Amino acid sequence: MKLEVRLAQWLLAAVFFVAGGFRLWQALHGTPTSDTTLLLSTAEMLLGVLLAAGWQLRAVALFAALALLVDAALSHPFWNARGGALAAQLLQFMKNMGLVGGLVLLSGAGGAKRR
Repeated sequence: MKLEVRLAQWLLAAVFFVAGGFRLWQALHGTPTSDTTLLLSTAEMLLGVLLAAGWQLRAVALFAALALLVDAALSHPFWNARGGALAAQLLQFMKNMGLVGGLVLLSGAGGAKRR
């Protein structure tokens, strides 16, 4: 795999690993956290590990893209926001869309050879 693809793989994996790990770290240090958040954060960390390791890279990257697309729609509904919240929600939504784009590219650039 090309160096730039490998770098993109690790950087995209870091987003999932760090975000999930940070929420788990906070929970370990007393921040009230729901069981659902703990489960999703653990899954997010695992997804980061799988991406970084390159395990079933095409499928894992596409799954991560789908999960992030759903998360963006549920967590950042800019279409319902007004004022300053609109800008913040739109920015977060578009950041996630950029990550989705990177994951889709990774799914095509990495993984098994095409026949």
